[in-house]
Amino acid sequence: MPPPDRSPRRSVGNGRGGDPPVSLGDALAWLDRHVNLEAIERGVAGRAAAPTLERIAALCSAMGDPERAYPVVHVTGTNGKGSTTRICSTLLGAQGLSVGTYTSPHLERLNERMARDGEPISDAELEEELAALAALESFLVERDSWAVPPTWFELVTATAYRWFADNAVEAAVVEVGLGGRYDATNVADGAVAVVTNVELDHMAILGSTRVEIAGEKAGIVKPGSVLVLGERDPEVAQVFLDEARAVGAREVWRRGEDFECVANRPAHGGRLLDLRTPGGAYDEVFLPLFGPHQGDNAAAALAAAEALLGTALAADVVEDACAAVTVPGRLEVVGRRPLVLLDGAHNPAGAASLATALGDDFAAVSRVVVVAGCLRGRDPAELLGALGRERIALVVACAPTSPRALAAADVADAARALGLACDVAGSVTDALRRALDDVGPDDLVLVTGSLYVVGEARTAARRLGCSRS
Repeated sequence: MPPPDRSPRRSVGNGRGGDPPVSLGDALAWLDRHVNLEAIERGVAGRAAAPTLERIAALCSAMGDPERAYPVVHVTGTNGKGSTTRICSTLLGAQGLSVGTYTSPHLERLNERMARDGEPISDAELEEELAALAALESFLVERDSWAVPPTWFELVTATAYRWFADNAVEAAVVEVGLGGRYDATNVADGAVAVVTNVELDHMAILGSTRVEIAGEKAGIVKPGSVLVLGERDPEVAQVFLDEARAVGAREVWRRGEDFECVANRPAHGGRLLDLRTPGGAYDEVFLPLFGPHQGDNAAAALAAAEALLGTALAADVVEDACAAVTVPGRLEVVGRRPLVLLDGAHNPAGAASLATALGDDFAAVSRVVVVAGCLRGRDPAELLGALGRERIALVVACAPTSPRALAAADVADAARALGLACDVAGSVTDALRRALDDVGPDDLVLVTGSLYVVGEARTAARRLGCSRS
């Protein structure tokens, strides 16, 4: 296998030349001129092209196929894939492996998307990797006469795969960005394919039914791989079983048959789990994450780690690893007295899981003030309704700084239609400040509706002096 390309740093431009990079800001500005949903709506990039893996494959090939330098655990699903990715990475790291982790989206900084042994890529490394990609893109666009340059996500994915290879990771756990079959991450052939669940989301892109959406997600199952299948619905699960058989997957491990969270109890600061996998039983494992759904994610992550390693993990390794897991923006506590909770639930299934967690892990809190903001295409009434109107004392509506943001006034209208008291704030920071002014020390401020809102609130919480102690 040829080593990854070590091209010298060259100019960062628009894919056809440009000014040399003098800072990470220049490299990020180059990146942001490429097509993604944000750039399309800002009018600074062209329209999205038809789905294909050709461009990401060409980029990776020119770099010596870094995605083949280490085994990959590939994780897809409508909800829970980010948590499952992080738990699996922590388990593999506790086993002594150097592990690359690729997740999306980021909350505050692009660096969050790629980490080695739990540490995000540094600014200097990110600038260097992006500069190399810019030079390579310019060469490929000219050589191959590409009508459509690589997308933003393709370039970021290529950056992660190259950086992992440059640092000789021994395994990578990679979260799918959207769908699976044509997602840029799928240029890698995962040794393990993990499916958390399939719900209705991104229907305009992935399909109008759960079966159609499953067909897109099933594309990550590769020849010789182990499929860790978390979806229980027989009709939907059959899509993955058919794909596994068609491509020649080595094994299929199914939730409820081969792995399971058999007990799941609230504990101080998280959950206490009993987990079962093909490798054995792991009882009273503490996971410092809130919500019963994290038990399902932990079971899938543990099964995936065993599938990659080809062996069971020692009980003490599982206990130590699970106790060290963090998942920013998913039922994350960023303040106490008052309790400030961030959760990026943005679809009905995610909102339902959030509502269950509020009732299970935060049952003692009787008064909740919700900071809510959404992207267009989401139904704020559906999200707020799932949380339960009885406990919500006030909704502070806001809009994230995204061209795809739903107007705060529309969120407020939805809240009032449900009979909820509502204020409108001019920004996420103002909304969080308004919520903090309204609550007492024993109340709860919940920020939800979009990871964009959660990311901004995470930054604002530090500025406003929220304390986790």
